[in-house]
Amino acid sequence: MNAAIRQRAWLLIFAVACVLPSCASDGHLDIFGYTTRPNYDCSIQTVHVPIFKNETVRDSTREGIEYDLTRAVIREIPLKTPFKVRNNGCQADTELIGKIVMFNKQMLNRNQLNEVREAEMTLGVELTWTDLRSGEVISQQRVPLAYPLTEEDAPKMVASPALVQSVTSFIPELGQSITTARKRNIDLLAVQIVSMMEKPW
Repeated sequence: MNAAIRQRAWLLIFAVACVLPSCASDGHLDIFGYTTRPNYDCSIQTVHVPIFKNETVRDSTREGIEYDLTRAVIREIPLKTPFKVRNNGCQADTELIGKIVMFNKQMLNRNQLNEVREAEMTLGVELTWTDLRSGEVISQQRVPLAYPLTEEDAPKMVASPALVQSVTSFIPELGQSITTARKRNIDLLAVQIVSMMEKPW
């Protein structure tokens, strides 16, 4: 056996010796801080998404936004996650409840005729993702209690819904409008909401 073949054989043995300890019983690799495990909780199979609530003041631009956002989230879940969306009446592992709490339009720039040159639209939603099997809230922000804690209460925190928001701007001179900004905002927010369903790093 010549030296080059012997050297390759030793490199192969060394590589296998390095990789084998990183193999898990479930077939995934964990090596140098990287993993082949999925980004989502594999124990969750299904999600129920009721129509989001809309708590903003109603006007023509806000009308029906809860339906559009719910549809966008339902569309994104099977595209980006292994979860399946269940309808009303069907049993699901988890439930994603959303409430639109902010929908603002702000003028950024006007032209000499006092017409809108550039404007900004902000959309904010409070989310609660609950495991219906255990009652545990999966996706939430935990904030400390306002009053002093005893040692027994130290680990306890008040659970509050997670706030997600997106901001888009539009320039009417370029053919953009409130309608296009609203659609872009809804799509961005749906992607952010579904991204929150990943397991934390």
